[in-house]
Amino acid sequence: MTSRLSGSDLTLAYDHHRRVVAEHLDVRIPDGSFTVIVGPNACGKSTLLRALSGLLAPRHGTVALDGAAISSYRAKEVARRLGLLAQSATAPEGISVADLVARGRYPHQRLLRQWTPEDEFQVARAMAATGVTELADRAVDELSGGQRQRVWMAMALAQQTDILLLDEPTTYLDIAYQIDLLDLCADLHEQGRTLVAVLHDLNQACRYATHLIAMKTGKIVAEGNPREIITAELVEDVYGLACQVIPDPQTHTPLVVPAARSARGARSAG
Repeated sequence: MTSRLSGSDLTLAYDHHRRVVAEHLDVRIPDGSFTVIVGPNACGKSTLLRALSGLLAPRHGTVALDGAAISSYRAKEVARRLGLLAQSATAPEGISVADLVARGRYPHQRLLRQWTPEDEFQVARAMAATGVTELADRAVDELSGGQRQRVWMAMALAQQTDILLLDEPTTYLDIAYQIDLLDLCADLHEQGRTLVAVLHDLNQACRYATHLIAMKTGKIVAEGNPREIITAELVEDVYGLACQVIPDPQTHTPLVVPAARSARGARSAG
């Protein structure tokens, strides 16, 4: 398995919390995969994504991008290789949708190469792909949460990187837009991009991921193709949820069906 993006012996912590989130973590993102990181709240999945993006410096260990420590690159060079859709990103007050998406082209700007027709094309393409073209002149802070999320996705697409990291990209989206966004991610993957996403919905993760990383209390407890690793035993171990795993009638990927309340009650009574 080749991997342009990996982490070795990572210890991850937030200094202001003085709390270690993960220790001795080894992770390799398969090139050309749609990797999804899952696990319960506060298990370290978003922290791991931040470390892989270079936003969070490990307390110990190394994140490698294209054979070198990600910390050895300038920020602009990282941004030409790797795009990030962060969780709860905040736009500058009053900025328009078109101007925010255009910021995705910043890594491609040079002292002697300013805005070009190619930049214009990539911005228009990204806005069309995420369905925000009609919002181009609107202020981002006037939009709904779901609309804003799609605008941020457009900015990440305009960056035009081979690796795209997405931290809970379906937050604030209703179910139809969640599926639209994940379909878009699947299209990008099929076009050759490597995607890494943190998702809360395990069934969506099983549908879309080609490689799944399951985390619990700062450790990776299973990884591989969802069809091979998702079992009722694993779900109960990771989430503490009694369930059945059956084939999804649409995609034949694993579908997690939580045990009924009556069955869970009988089980706990027993």
